[in-house]
Amino acid sequence: MLHRIWLGFFLIAFVGGLYQWLWLDDAAVFQRMVQSTFDMSKLSVELAIGLIGTLAFWLGIMKLAESSGLVDKFSNAISPLFTRLMPEVPKGHPAMGSMTMNLSANMLGLDNAATPLGLKAMQDLQSLNPQKDTASNAQILFLVLNTSSVTLFPITVFLYRAQQGASDPTSVFIPILIATCCSTLAGLLAVSFVQKIRLWERVTLLYIGGFVAFLLAFIGYFTTLTIDELQRQSSLVGNLMIFSAIIGFLSVAHIKGINIYETFIEGAKQGFDVAVKIIPYLLAMLVAIGVLRASGALEGFIWILKEGIGLLGMDTRFADALPTAIMKPFSGSGARAMMLETMDSHGVDSFPAYLASVIQGSTETTFYVLAVYFGSVGIRHTRHAIACGLTADLAGIIAAILVGYWFFG
Repeated sequence: MLHRIWLGFFLIAFVGGLYQWLWLDDAAVFQRMVQSTFDMSKLSVELAIGLIGTLAFWLGIMKLAESSGLVDKFSNAISPLFTRLMPEVPKGHPAMGSMTMNLSANMLGLDNAATPLGLKAMQDLQSLNPQKDTASNAQILFLVLNTSSVTLFPITVFLYRAQQGASDPTSVFIPILIATCCSTLAGLLAVSFVQKIRLWERVTLLYIGGFVAFLLAFIGYFTTLTIDELQRQSSLVGNLMIFSAIIGFLSVAHIKGINIYETFIEGAKQGFDVAVKIIPYLLAMLVAIGVLRASGALEGFIWILKEGIGLLGMDTRFADALPTAIMKPFSGSGARAMMLETMDSHGVDSFPAYLASVIQGSTETTFYVLAVYFGSVGIRHTRHAIACGLTADLAGIIAAILVGYWFFG
């Protein structure tokens, strides 16, 4: 799927370039397209180098959380919920721990740390699957929760905003949290409807009800604030939670007698390798998107979309962030590249850039996760996984747009 999308970008760009040249008499269009390949190639390396330090730091912190047993404690805390959402998974089965660790890594915004844990969880669930080529109910629910997982610390989004010179890189923290919570709830409700999971049981309602109550209280408080105060407190809460988590992981690991320095170094060593590995993916998508925009094709699509929305009497500013939303279900690197390109074109503190950042943090990459996770255990029949995953994506994107207008409009 992704290789067709990538090829399509170049073909559409070429057609757009021909249109600009033959119909609009723009003879410089192909020069701009070629120049964009050089500019985006340089940008991809600069971004990857800038990621090394942050990835290394957070992978080191995650290693401390694992070594100190905090992940296991979190697993025990939510085990009563999982045993009811996934009744075919026995209590105490290894899948419980691996699923919890994966979702915990996702919540911390550590996508690269979450992937190997997710693959382990899918393998554990496959051991319980009676039909090895068909996704089980538990596997589908896990995949949808994975792709729509609540993100407490969208570190990568913060980092990219900081690299692009944002005045306050963490100002999108609260909007992302609200949008991703909506995505998770929508995904859970969609799967529960199809699988006939009884969400009204007392234990399940306590967990979900507590989560919803927290979210509503959170939203209710921020509705009382002015725009300036809302943005200021969003930044304060985000930075306070992030640094508090760091202090908590370090303190618990130290109390447990763990050599926190050596353990941190062990986890941080993975940062360089991960940053280098993503260079080809950034390069491929940034160049394709840069060429697409240089050809005028992307602007043409957005113009058509804006005109259609305008005819309905709606605000059209959100359309500039839609490239990120359109790419998000297909490719994480592609959506990231779209977000970066929006920041570069409109300014990192512009409304489209804010909105693209919130969209980027609102959901995971459904088709990529589905292909990797199900492919790793040989599943060919995905049943309702795609439909439920895309339902969560759509809910997250709609919520991101609404919250974007609320916070930054």
